Amino acid sequence: MPSERRSALALVPTNPHPGTPLETERDTTLLALVLSCGRRADDPAAIALVERFGDLGTILNAEAGELQRTGVAPQVVQQLEQLRTLFTRAIREEACRRPVISSWSQLLAYVRTALAHQPREQFRALYLDRRNCLIREEWVADGSVDHAPVYPREVVRRALELNASSMILVHNHPSGDPSPSTADIEMTRKVIDAARVFNIVVHDHVIVGREGTASFKSMGLI
Repeated sequence: MPSERRSALALVPTNPHPGTPLETERDTTLLALVLSCGRRADDPAAIALVERFGDLGTILNAEAGELQRTGVAPQVVQQLEQLRTLFTRAIREEACRRPVISSWSQLLAYVRTALAHQPREQFRALYLDRRNCLIREEWVADGSVDHAPVYPREVVRRALELNASSMILVHNHPSGDPSPSTADIEMTRKVIDAARVFNIVVHDHVIVGREGTASFKSMGLI
């Protein structure tokens, strides 16, 4: 077997319990397999991370400083950041292969992966062309645990720069509850009104939380 092939296989996690699907393994075991490339299923870094954060989604979205405070090595932090980027990018690419509006379930899967476990509010805008295909995803604002400042004119200005025909607004609620607040509704209305002047459509505003997602359109708010 060529050496390149052996090296690639060495990076594939080995199931510690032959005959048992990896999908049924505990979070700690799966994380240990990834962090130690299959050599150990009781990796202390994996145990420390699960004890501190509770689940894989929260671990993958934790900030570097929070991860380091568990005592894990810098290379483990780097591995987790790479995994997060890999998973998010894979789901995003799947969501964007077709017009966003016709692949809504994939879009929701992407925004949940990207935002559901974030510790602070993030506001993003998905700018679409005339075929409702994604032109650009823009990170509009990064805020505190319960607020991200958004300026409607800037959201619309960027749409004009990208020659976008429509957009979808997305942000997360770190509290876990995706229910829109009064401030969310007011801000969305301002973006819609500003966009309408330039014939730009706001298809939806999706709020993401650990407990699920909330669609302004489905709720009759758009």
